[in-house]
Amino acid sequence: MGFLSRFKTPKASVTLKTQSDHAELGENIEGVISVVAKEEFDATEIRAELRCVEKRRKERWVYNERLKRNIRHVYWDQVTLHSSDPVASGQMHIVPGFKKDFPIVLNIPIAGRESFDGMDANVTWFVKGVVAVDDRPDITSETKEIQVIKASAGSETQEKEIALIPCVYCESPMSQTASFCPKCGAPRKT
Repeated sequence: MGFLSRFKTPKASVTLKTQSDHAELGENIEGVISVVAKEEFDATEIRAELRCVEKRRKERWVYNERLKRNIRHVYWDQVTLHSSDPVASGQMHIVPGFKKDFPIVLNIPIAGRESFDGMDANVTWFVKGVVAVDDRPDITSETKEIQVIKASAGSETQEKEIALIPCVYCESPMSQTASFCPKCGAPRKT
């Protein structure tokens, strides 16, 4: 391997296919990372990168000495709300002609934010497949956007019903996870 080849990605292609381009909060998305290599190299891992990014439009006023007045500057603040890198495969030696599909499961957290696109703010979910290579740039697939929505009322991702137990003092039903009775305020006996 020549010196300049350290600055180039290995000759290989990566594609990420998911079962759908939309999901509910708390849902798992199954996908496949396909790798086709035309060059020999050592991969440290094969993974997907799932990101949720929020961008907000902001403005600030800056005084301009030359114009003798305030000038409005508009800019976008960006923050990563969620970042996960589920691994499909560990370290491996890849040879020319290598062709393999790696199944992967992407978990959209239930406490995440749903996708949103507005005039002054937006929340976007992105996913891409990656073959990580030491000392060289990683090989990446195209970045796909996933539309994430709130979990619907009849969805599988909803929490199970919490069992009710009677209060020791007033006999009114209370949640099994509650630490005190909502009616009389007595602490729960264990």
